[in-house]
Amino acid sequence: PPPPPPPPPPPPPRALTGSMSFALSLARPLPLPRVGAHATTTSTTTPSLRRGYATAPAPFDAKSLVKTLTTTPKEKLPNEKLTFGGSFTDHWLSIKWNEKTGWAAPEIAPYGNISLDPSALCLQYALECFEGMKAYVDKDNNIRLFRPEKNMARMNSSMKRLAMPNFPAEEFLETIKELVKVDKSFIPREEGYSLYLRPTAIATTPILGVNPPSDILLYVIASPVGPYYPTGFKPVSLYADDKNVRAFPGGAGGYKLGSNYGPTILHARNASKKGYQQVLWLLDDKITEVGTMNLFCLWINKDGVKELITAPLDGTILPGVTRQSILELAKGWGGVKVSEKDWTMPELLAALDQNRVIEMFGSGTAATVSPINGFEYKGEYYDVPCKDDVAGELTHRLSDEISAIQVGRIESPWSVVVEE
Repeated sequence: PPPPPPPPPPPPPRALTGSMSFALSLARPLPLPRVGAHATTTSTTTPSLRRGYATAPAPFDAKSLVKTLTTTPKEKLPNEKLTFGGSFTDHWLSIKWNEKTGWAAPEIAPYGNISLDPSALCLQYALECFEGMKAYVDKDNNIRLFRPEKNMARMNSSMKRLAMPNFPAEEFLETIKELVKVDKSFIPREEGYSLYLRPTAIATTPILGVNPPSDILLYVIASPVGPYYPTGFKPVSLYADDKNVRAFPGGAGGYKLGSNYGPTILHARNASKKGYQQVLWLLDDKITEVGTMNLFCLWINKDGVKELITAPLDGTILPGVTRQSILELAKGWGGVKVSEKDWTMPELLAALDQNRVIEMFGSGTAATVSPINGFEYKGEYYDVPCKDDVAGELTHRLSDEISAIQVGRIESPWSVVVEE
């Protein structure tokens, strides 16, 4: 018999409709990403895979804190031998960040050196910022911090200015509290003494390109300190520098960057050689800051009104925590007009000549308030009123009030008790 005819050819494939195409795409299994920070998948199905790694960057988590305590505690110095930032506690706090893996677990470990690549961005291009805050022990042996949330906010602002990631303020603050509890025995128990805390962020990315950092180290060190000035609560004299500036409009003077401080050291040393404790920084004729502090003047202004004046936060002035506290206290007390506005050297000289200046002082975390008894400007020295050659009444009152809040003698929400 003849062979059977061949089977008919299959029908041509039917074009997929939109709904059928979508159903098939869902039916296909997704490629499995490689585990770890260096996965190379380019799938566009999830944000984490689009960025080239398997999981989203880890968040900052205070609960993951790891503690490794020293086995060789340091000998503590007596209070009379403490200098500002001259000695440190047994431990430090560190948290690493990487743009792919996110925040590593916070660590409290024995105080030690940091290993950095010579090309690290912090060494090459000054990608570094810091904070200054203090811990105290009150009469009931409680640890207290003074307005720490303000330091957290300012540090996040500084880090953003340097193209660094921000941290969750509450989480970072909790790890700082743990460090202070571990090294509580280093907090001096004497009026005018405290444990100075230095939160710091450095860009550790090893690259010579001027780039945003892909790695940073956030850390905190602690130093038991006494009065910032060896002379204690006594007036300082200033050298008004009309040739060099600390900051300029559009710059970074309003952030706590290391690059704002290093260039001032030479001029501070020159002022010291002339017999002055600090530099009075000017911008053209405008009065800005004094040394590393904000500057205040209590005077009778041209309208005959008693006024406490300080430079405004125009981007050239550091938004000091003590500065803000002084402004809030003075406004609450009343009896004086409180102004944040530009004031100039000619205005100050005229007020001194007309006996309208009542007192002047600087403010900052390190010194709290520092009375001023005079300054040199263009080769001439000008005396500033200073009651009993110590401090004016407002300076004394502010110093006493803030100090009492810091150690809990005056109850205030500004003084945060660290739960142990």
